[in-house]
Amino acid sequence: MTSLIELRILEGPNLYFPRAAIKLTLDISPLAEAPDERAQRLARRIGLKSKNPGDANSGFRQRFVARAVARLVRAVAAESGTARLAVRVRSTSDPHRLVVAFPWRHRTRAEALGRAVAEVLDRLPGADIESLINEVAERLATVDPGPAPTTIRPKIPVVAVTGTNGKTTTSRMIAHIARTKGLLVGWSNTDGIYIDGELVEPGDYSGPSGAGRVLAHKQVELAVTETARGGILLKGIGLTRNDVSVVTNVTADHLGLHGIDTVDQLAEVKSVVAQITRPDGWSVLNGDDPRVMAMRQVIKAKPWVFSRDPESPAIREALNAGGRATTVIDGWVAVLESAKDADALVQLVDVPMTLAGLSRFNVENTLAAASASLAIGLPRGAVVEGLRSFRPDAEHNPGRMNFFSVGDVTIVMDLAHNEAGLEAMLEIMNGVRRPGSRILLGLGVVGDRQDELIEKLGEIGGRDADVLAICHKEKYFRGRTQDELDQLMRNGAERVGATHIVSWPTEVSGLEALVAQAQPGDVVGIMCHAERQACYDWIASKGGSADSPEALADKVRAANPDPHRTKV
Repeated sequence: MTSLIELRILEGPNLYFPRAAIKLTLDISPLAEAPDERAQRLARRIGLKSKNPGDANSGFRQRFVARAVARLVRAVAAESGTARLAVRVRSTSDPHRLVVAFPWRHRTRAEALGRAVAEVLDRLPGADIESLINEVAERLATVDPGPAPTTIRPKIPVVAVTGTNGKTTTSRMIAHIARTKGLLVGWSNTDGIYIDGELVEPGDYSGPSGAGRVLAHKQVELAVTETARGGILLKGIGLTRNDVSVVTNVTADHLGLHGIDTVDQLAEVKSVVAQITRPDGWSVLNGDDPRVMAMRQVIKAKPWVFSRDPESPAIREALNAGGRATTVIDGWVAVLESAKDADALVQLVDVPMTLAGLSRFNVENTLAAASASLAIGLPRGAVVEGLRSFRPDAEHNPGRMNFFSVGDVTIVMDLAHNEAGLEAMLEIMNGVRRPGSRILLGLGVVGDRQDELIEKLGEIGGRDADVLAICHKEKYFRGRTQDELDQLMRNGAERVGATHIVSWPTEVSGLEALVAQAQPGDVVGIMCHAERQACYDWIASKGGSADSPEALADKVRAANPDPHRTKV
């Protein structure tokens, strides 16, 4: 058995350090199960003061092991010639696994240090501890240092967007506003790399490679990067800093992966983006999300809070700290500064993405995008024009809240990959459903979610849709079977009494079946990702068309006859 479960090289700022680091995932069984006398001997050898390491496999022993492994890393590093090494240790949900991280300046030697520590743990049960540490340290001292980190130091302004929901839409809106000003913008997200509005490389580029490719383009004047959880955990952020950061929200998603088991831990991962914002820059934070607002404690940049509530305590806190805020006042997107009049930018009814303020999530995305655009220095006029001209269609925001009409049936396409996303999608569908009409939902999931989340999506769909169908995503089973995912969704739907559910093998076949049974005025929703273009093509083949802002406004008015009601 080897103690080294994983050695991962993080090339830039990460969960553990604001610079490149080595992350070790270790099986600590040899030390957790070692007799008390052997644990004491190791503690003495590495200079760890401990009179009681605790019984084997006890909670006290786990805490002792965490301290001992951190000291062991420093001891091996020091005896091989590297002094003053910072080390971070984190427990995991498995009591026999530990994560250890330390920064690096020379890759080859840093990797060798990680393997040397694991070797000590491997040989601990039967070896002489003094000789063992001397041996691995002497060998480590002869290792070639290797290359330095490749973390990029940006030479142009960078807006970095992170969060669980809304980061793709928000980053697209910011890029659109900047292009309205006439800047040549490069941006990267889960769809690919865009240069001046053109997709130049498809794929998921929400990690460090996407930011690097955008910044490598010599003509780009502003970079907008979508920064996802996976990239931070698996590779680190590819940039040394950003000028403006945006954190849209933090909700349950991707839990149980890469050592992140709770929403609080997920928030800590997302906060890395805000922590590396320049001190003279701005961190744009969702004032309606307590976990996002808590990031105020770890950022160095100035706070720019956005909230749908102009009386939010988060807004008062930001303004008192010399920051700014963006909110909604009397149906207007307004910017607030301490001791100044509110600056009314644009009415929500004139921002197509918000559906006249009906879409709560897209109101928040609008506030975030306006804040970030002003924070990076874009002129007020460009922000207003950009918000007015950015539409929920396949051209401006593909795959996110796209609206179509096929005859008198409305189709809504959205990724809706987690609970918050699905609830936002259903909120929108209700917002354009005429009285007496139905919601028909094509439910689909990806396989790397926890069972509880998949069942919860089935429960939400069964609760809020009049007709529920399952539309599978074969490209995104990610180690699961179709039958397994099918059953989990059905389990959730059955909890709320939804039992008559038909499954379809693809998103397109499910969409076709739902539209076939829709009545005039009904709204069909498809949680679409894998077959987005195929769904677009199918809609076009049936004579369907994308809804214009005017058509959407008409649908909202038909669904909500009170003309004075504007949600925020």
